[in-house]
Amino acid sequence: MTLKEKTLNYYKQLVQDKIDAFQDMISNLTDDAQNDAKGSAGDKHETALSMMHLEQEKLNHKLKEFLEQKGVLDKIDASKETKIITLGSVVKANGILLFMSAALPKIKIEEKNIIALSPQSPLGNKLLGQQVGYSFEINGTKYLIEEVQ
Repeated sequence: MTLKEKTLNYYKQLVQDKIDAFQDMISNLTDDAQNDAKGSAGDKHETALSMMHLEQEKLNHKLKEFLEQKGVLDKIDASKETKIITLGSVVKANGILLFMSAALPKIKIEEKNIIALSPQSPLGNKLLGQQVGYSFEINGTKYLIEEVQ
């Protein structure tokens, strides 16, 4: 399995774990709200119910973000080889490994740190469509693309 395939699989699992966790939390909150509604009345009850709904909205918003990230990852074909940077490329620039996908946490695979970045980010935007040897500058830092997988 290539580094690109391992990276994609790792991120897919990470995002799926987050989706599962948020779905569980939302489900638990829904159950709590239904159970609470059966046995309570009054201002304290209304306040608690309102707080649960606010929390549920926040969780739904986070869940939506992770579902969007999953959608991006699902579009990537890790077996596809290309010399031009596209969604799913693993790029080495200034000795840093970057995975063009969605903005996700830094991970370590095969003792290598990998940073996932979105094509909409300033760095991702500059990289998209480029190839080995291209150099550019962002915020005073010069970058040189050394490798594309």
